[in-house]
Amino acid sequence: MPAFSHDFPFDPAYGYTREDLLAVPAPPAPADFAAFWRARHEAARAIATAPVVGPVEEVRDGVRVYGVTYASVGGVRLGGWLVLPAEDPVEQGFVVGHGYGGRDEPGPDVPLPLPRSAALLPCVRGMATRGRHPGIPDRADAHVLHGIGSRDTYVIADCVADLWCAASALLELVPELTAGVRRPAIGYLGESFGGGLGALALPWDERFAAAQLTVPTFGNHPLRLTLPCAGSGESVRAYHRAHPEVADVLRYFDAATAATYLRLPTLTAPALFDPSVPPPGQFAVHNALAGPRALHVLEAGHFAYEGAEREARDLREARAAFFATHLG
Repeated sequence: MPAFSHDFPFDPAYGYTREDLLAVPAPPAPADFAAFWRARHEAARAIATAPVVGPVEEVRDGVRVYGVTYASVGGVRLGGWLVLPAEDPVEQGFVVGHGYGGRDEPGPDVPLPLPRSAALLPCVRGMATRGRHPGIPDRADAHVLHGIGSRDTYVIADCVADLWCAASALLELVPELTAGVRRPAIGYLGESFGGGLGALALPWDERFAAAQLTVPTFGNHPLRLTLPCAGSGESVRAYHRAHPEVADVLRYFDAATAATYLRLPTLTAPALFDPSVPPPGQFAVHNALAGPRALHVLEAGHFAYEGAEREARDLREARAAFFATHLG
């Protein structure tokens, strides 16, 4: 296990060895877990996303980047970026989730894992900069509590729907992805918040063919509630102390539980040391995957350390090879 110097008042490795992490299970699903998410998915698929593409904002790494907006559930209109090859024809597409805090630009998500790819990079509701919405906090510690009193009002459910609607918008904007094929060639990329949302979204949507989740959050909530952290999970822990009944709501938003339904080829990149997203929850997502899975372990997540650039490069190479096999 890595040994990092830090000043957190807790151990971001939580005393787990790699062998311990690979044994962390998923909590059992509520009886109506799948029915809940399938109904949510059906409602999102019924949305006319009406995507609107703005002018080119930048050209780099062989792609053109456009601003884009689209409609999602609840009458919310969201923004993000559409990425298209500058010259080549489109052969596959991606929906790319983001970490808690949102995104101000496409950033390191471009270049995409494979050449000749299109992508939609949404900002889910409440998140900077193009997902901000009146009444939804844009700070992670408050956003993660928005509507948490009920599974039917919890913002995380709508954020998952925002990803489904992003896929609908992408397929409308890039009809090449469905022309002459039985199934769209869409991959999903998500890190941290986006990794957890992806695990919740992907089991129910047949349009996706493969996924890569980096340091995914929301895994094994019963365990997460016992682990201090520096991320949004600490807000949930504090809320749970005052409202223990919220544990029943969180059962429907457990990324590890959802992973037991996830049969797409999935590459996970959990970390051994992470002060923001406890590693046991990250590994619980990987361990629970029901389909073909690949594991790329990181030394640390949400933490600056020597070797981070090398690890990021290695992960990009592993991601490209993975999608070349399962999507290209």
